[in-house]
Amino acid sequence: MKNLLILLILTATSTSCVSSKIYDELKEKNDALRAENRELSSQLDGASSTGEMGIESLRKNFNKCKSEKTKAEMELKATKESLERLQTSYDALASNSSENLTENMERNRKLLAELEAKERELNAKEQVLNAQEQTLAAQTQRLQQAQNELEKGERRVAELENIIAAKDATMKDLKNAISAALVNFEGNGLTVEQRDGKVYVSMENKLLFESGSWAVNARGREAVEQLGNVLGENKEIAVLIEGHTDNVPYGEKGLIKNNWDLSTKRATAIVNILTENETIPKENLTAAGRGEYAPITSNATSEGRAKNRRIEVVLTPKLDEISKLLEGVE
Repeated sequence: MKNLLILLILTATSTSCVSSKIYDELKEKNDALRAENRELSSQLDGASSTGEMGIESLRKNFNKCKSEKTKAEMELKATKESLERLQTSYDALASNSSENLTENMERNRKLLAELEAKERELNAKEQVLNAQEQTLAAQTQRLQQAQNELEKGERRVAELENIIAAKDATMKDLKNAISAALVNFEGNGLTVEQRDGKVYVSMENKLLFESGSWAVNARGREAVEQLGNVLGENKEIAVLIEGHTDNVPYGEKGLIKNNWDLSTKRATAIVNILTENETIPKENLTAAGRGEYAPITSNATSEGRAKNRRIEVVLTPKLDEISKLLEGVE
């Protein structure tokens, strides 16, 4: 009986030492996990809160994992307390029957198994937290790159708007200068207007040509020369001279084949007068015949046909700066 009692005490003492060693190892691992978790929490708190919905989802998952980890720590603490209570009962094992001793040892093994399971669970959660942290960092980097591109695009848009505004201001000044130069001709079949970033100078044929002719009369030449003086002071302007007719077929035979031919010759006649002004860069000038295919009103009346028979001078700012900026955007 004495030998059995000594054997039971030795068995309990041996089990207590093994359990304490395992517990201490688990405690050290748990403390390390706590430290790493605090570091992860600190890094996550410093992350940008303005990310996309994906980052917010990652943050929720991260917080969920933290909550589960805290729960596991609480369960570990409860297990520790249970183990401590079990260890305090070892002194009484000598007076218990072998059946009670076996039962307590079985409980101890179960507690150790639970501790190992909790440790594996904590390791798994730690891996999830690490993966989510990496994903969060990648998302943050992509968002930063997108933000940089957006800011770069906004700067280009602002620069483009400034250029366009400057061009519009230039065209407005040009329109005012032309109106002032041709003030004596307005109301006599000549109009000046600004639209769509361009200036349009429209001169009805009655101001420029005799019927069926493409020779510019004296009054028309005076108007074209006045226009040329303004264009000579604005060398960054592209000048398109368009000839237009009504829809009445050209009836005379000779050098003119049709209305399209007549409109082209009239546009070229205006260009010839402008080229006499040496201050106008010749590369800025373009002549085009539109014939009857771009009317501004109906040809059903004589008044409408008179308005359709015209020369239009289309003035456009050169857009080299805008083109270069758009190439940079691409």
